[in-house]
Amino acid sequence: MNKKLVLMTVLIFGLGIVLMSCAGMQKPTSENFKNPVIALEEFMVPQYDGYWYYAKGVKPTKGKPGDRGAPLPMTFLFSIQNPNSYPVMLDGFQFTVSFDREFDVVTVNNQDTYWIPAGKTDYVRATTMITARSALLSLLVTGGYKLKAKGWNPWQALERWWTGVPDMSVPVMVHEGAFTFAADGVVKVLPFKAELP
Repeated sequence: MNKKLVLMTVLIFGLGIVLMSCAGMQKPTSENFKNPVIALEEFMVPQYDGYWYYAKGVKPTKGKPGDRGAPLPMTFLFSIQNPNSYPVMLDGFQFTVSFDREFDVVTVNNQDTYWIPAGKTDYVRATTMITARSALLSLLVTGGYKLKAKGWNPWQALERWWTGVPDMSVPVMVHEGAFTFAADGVVKVLPFKAELP
């Protein structure tokens, strides 16, 4: 009988602690929601196949001819620190990647969701890829005046980027970032911008 009384006392005490901790847990509101802290921790080119481009008039060794250019995959690692006493959800994010601070080459749009625990830091990786062909088309449509102001032609810019981005000798900028966070009906969209190196 003594063992049952001791066990019952321990269970009641434990249940009391659990209930007290739940009662003390803060409910998310727009007033107490603290902005998560976003940082770009790392940028890398995970696979590099050099710089090349061939026009559709060139007969390839294998495959069909066409306007083709070297791929340039890019990976961005973000840390997200949650300063709140409750978990928050990262409900998607987007950002634009620019080379040489002014030439936009791709916009990344990630709709994945991630839970960041209360008071913790989590990491989110985003990978994208452009090709010399897609960058060339972007330059010809939107970057012509900027190229002319620098005294560059599109081919000089492409070669500079494909040889300089992998070794970080060309500035890579993440801008127009929008990270969406949610917690129990409270939603905030935070802007983000970073430059490497």
